[in-house]
Amino acid sequence: MIPLADLIGGGPLLLDFDGPVCSIFGGYPAPDIAAQLIALIDRQGIVAPGEVRSARDPLEVLRWAGEACPAEVTTTIEDALCVAELRASATATPTPFSREVILGARARGLPIAVVSNNSAAAIEAYLSAHDLAGYISPIIGRAYADPLRMKPHPGPLIAAARSLNVAPSRCTLVGDSLTDIEAARAANVAVVGYANRPWKVDAFAGADAVVTSMGDIATVLSPVSPESPEHR
Repeated sequence: MIPLADLIGGGPLLLDFDGPVCSIFGGYPAPDIAAQLIALIDRQGIVAPGEVRSARDPLEVLRWAGEACPAEVTTTIEDALCVAELRASATATPTPFSREVILGARARGLPIAVVSNNSAAAIEAYLSAHDLAGYISPIIGRAYADPLRMKPHPGPLIAAARSLNVAPSRCTLVGDSLTDIEAARAANVAVVGYANRPWKVDAFAGADAVVTSMGDIATVLSPVSPESPEHR
C-alpha cells in the first residue's frame, strides 16, 4: 500500500459516482429497478438466466443485455435505466464527507472529474441539485447502449485524462468496487479503494490505498478537519 498523502493532492482526482459521491439508489432501491429491467426483457420474449433474474444491481442486467441480447433490446434497457437513474438522483443519499473532498480538492487547485458507470444525465442532475456541478469537469458517464465499455473497461478513465489534458498516470481514482480497481490498473491510473463495506477492506488489496471513510481523503486535502464548521 502507498501512503494516502502520496496519492491524493498531486494531480487530478477522479471520483466514481455511486459510492464515493453518493448512494444514487438510496431512495429508489436498485433491486426494484433491476426487476423492472428484467420485466422489460421478458416482454421482448427473451428469457434471462437465473443469476440475471435475481440480480440486485440494474447495471448487471444492462451488462448482460449488452452481451446476450439484440442491439434494440439493449437500447430499450438503456433508455429505461437512464429514466430510472434520473428519478433516483432526486432521492440519492450524499456520502459522508464527499462534499468536503470535492471542496478540498478545489481549494487545492486540483481538477476533479466523475467517472462512472451511471448515466451522465443522472450525475449532472445530482451535482446540480447539491450545488457541486461547478466544481467538477468532465463528467464521464456510461457509454450509451454500449455496456461493454463500462468499467472495468479502461476507456472511461482514459477519456477523463484526455479531457483533462494529462497522462492517465497523473490521475488518482477513488472507487468503491473491484471494477474500479481493474479499470484503473488497465488505464495506468492510481486507485484508492473506498471500502464502504467491511468485506471490501481485504477485497481491495489490489488498490494502491484503502480508506473506510471519505473523511480520510478530505483530511489529506485540507489541514482543517472535515468535521469543523469551515467545511460545512
